[in-house]
Amino acid sequence: MAIDADRLAEMTGAGNMGGTLGERMGLELLEASSERVVGRMPVEGNTQPYGILHGGASCVLAETLGSVGSMLHAGEGRIAMGIEINATHHRSVGEGRITGVAEAVHLGRTLASWDISVTDDRDRRVCTARLTCMLRDA
Repeated sequence: MAIDADRLAEMTGAGNMGGTLGERMGLELLEASSERVVGRMPVEGNTQPYGILHGGASCVLAETLGSVGSMLHAGEGRIAMGIEINATHHRSVGEGRITGVAEAVHLGRTLASWDISVTDDRDRRVCTARLTCMLRDA
């Protein structure tokens, strides 16, 4: 499914990821709906001093994807805010890109929960995250 670019721009006040942490980290949205969001970002520039992907970068990817899906679910005049994230880091990655797939677990009136899997270029699981967003009026 393609991204509703106009709707996303309206919600974020920018194009794809304009002016956000995700943009500075090179995050690119590939697919976005209220039930599934896919994005990727480079490992380069998002590493620890040891040259491997920083765990916080995986969390930024996961929270961004779940938050975008939550905003799409919340609808016009409402916002989504992450209130809890946890992540298990399974393996290190030192090059290429990581891809995150966020899938809705629960889409309610006030809360949205997501499972997010992050994989490397060889489709190996790098991180598993779970995000809960609070939905409220803007």
